[in-house]
Amino acid sequence: MSRNYKISDQSQLHFISFATIHWIDVFTRPAYKDIVVDSLNYCIKNKGLEVHAWCIMSNHVHLVVSSQTANQSHIIRDLKKHASKTIVKAIVDNPQESRKEWMLWMFEREGKRNSNN
Repeated sequence: MSRNYKISDQSQLHFISFATIHWIDVFTRPAYKDIVVDSLNYCIKNKGLEVHAWCIMSNHVHLVVSSQTANQSHIIRDLKKHASKTIVKAIVDNPQESRKEWMLWMFEREGKRNSNN
């Protein structure tokens, strides 16, 4: 989830897709999927995001979004930053997460390799 979104016309509808590091199946757990939904709802209510369609797959997210009042690039940046940090914390705090050590190791390794992640 490292690329910056450069949306030239902020008033238009945009299709946005982002994936987890190494396409790890993070969103197979409802708790992690709910974090994305909660983050979207927050951005809708507080940041002016308009979500026209969305789909959360096991390892990536598709959105069709717009905003008449705010910079979409900034909203998506904030959405991804908040959701990713909250998901990592949820993984750390989940005693039943069988893939915890592996996922955290993969995320940390990629973060060290690429500072955009």
